[in-house]
Amino acid sequence: MALRIKLSYHQRLFLLLLAFSWTMIICFAVFQYYREKQCKSDVLNAQLQIYNHHLLKTLEKETDYARYLSGHDYPIEDLRITIIDFSGKVVYDDRLQPNSLDNHRNRPEIAQAIKKGSGYHISRHSASDGRLYFYSATKGDHIILRSAIPYSASLRELLKADWAFLWAIFMFSIVMSVLAYFATRRIGKTIERLNLFAAKAESGEVFDENEPFPHDELGAISEHIVKLYSHKRQLTNNLNHELKTPVASIQVCLETLLSGIKLSEEKRQELLGRCYANTDRLRRLLADVSLITRMEDGGQLIDCERIVIDDMLCEIAEELDALPEDQQMTLHPNLSEPVIVNGNHSLISSIFRNLTENALAYSGGKNIYVSLLSHAQGFYRLSFEDDGCGVDEAKLPRLFERFYRVDKGRSRQRGGTGLGLSIVKHAVLFHGGTISVSNRPEGGLRFIFTLPEAMRRDAS
Repeated sequence: MALRIKLSYHQRLFLLLLAFSWTMIICFAVFQYYREKQCKSDVLNAQLQIYNHHLLKTLEKETDYARYLSGHDYPIEDLRITIIDFSGKVVYDDRLQPNSLDNHRNRPEIAQAIKKGSGYHISRHSASDGRLYFYSATKGDHIILRSAIPYSASLRELLKADWAFLWAIFMFSIVMSVLAYFATRRIGKTIERLNLFAAKAESGEVFDENEPFPHDELGAISEHIVKLYSHKRQLTNNLNHELKTPVASIQVCLETLLSGIKLSEEKRQELLGRCYANTDRLRRLLADVSLITRMEDGGQLIDCERIVIDDMLCEIAEELDALPEDQQMTLHPNLSEPVIVNGNHSLISSIFRNLTENALAYSGGKNIYVSLLSHAQGFYRLSFEDDGCGVDEAKLPRLFERFYRVDKGRSRQRGGTGLGLSIVKHAVLFHGGTISVSNRPEGGLRFIFTLPEAMRRDAS
């Protein structure tokens, strides 16, 4: 039975990258090796072609080649000169008798010279003396002159490729392979995490947000993506749960009204009132979800402006005074200086209005205190307090969670959507601030948050 080895995503990615990169490196090295040898051969051939052309000018005027060449000094030691006619017959060779040599027409350098005017051939054994030569042939008006250099140690050194450059390439490739291993390990682990999240999201499993990501830029981006999708899925599930109750209530009321059962006018009005109340709750719930989505997905599209908090608090105080006497709370602003912030008007308003609505619905108190605690480094530090009953200390950390309710029955009865404090937190964070909540020693809740100061040029 064949042994099957399961490789991780990182290992597969690394091996694929390694195979591709080393294939490219080896191909480049081989190409560079033969290209360098070819370039050096072309340089040597060019030097011999210059000598051949110079010698041809004299030899084509001579008839006794042996007499002239016997007194001629060769520029390269042990250079061999051969003269061939256009039919390929050797008419002169300075080493051997011409009649002892076969026809040279099919020799590569001679065939190239006849066709193109010049040609050369690297490293071929001579059929006459068995030595290894570098041949260079040049075509004249009547004859072909071929010069040949025997392969000596110096010639081999001259034509040898530069291995120092190739070794440098290989060493660089090894270093890059090591770096690629660590890079693909980070990428591979991050992709495996994303795949795991996608699989769990598709199957409906809960994703563990506390599982650590790689500590690099890609890991941070992936962590943000995963947590964003996790939050979206959680919001969708919670929203689905929250929608069921008002929709079911509306359906029951409408079915009763449409059933044909004889109802008193008072009962009919009660059922219609329930439908209206649940419809209004659905409207506010969808509006709150839309506001949170805007802050998370389209923050850059939300405009900011200069906002005077003092004026906003005056409006809220007037609205509180207009409530029925048994629902009223008194707002006590305590701002030692004008508080002018730079932000989005609807989001800043949602901070104070949702905190006010939370105090009205759940605190059981009669007073709200808004104070300016400090003003430094471009931020205002504000507190929002009520004199109500407060919240159990164990439940304080969860107050900003979406759809979290300390008393679920009472919250729904008061018409709350469960998103008010979550909107407050998102709105503060959107403006670059921070927010915290605690119980007051004398009773009630205390929210402390920061908002950015409006730029001076905006205050003119």
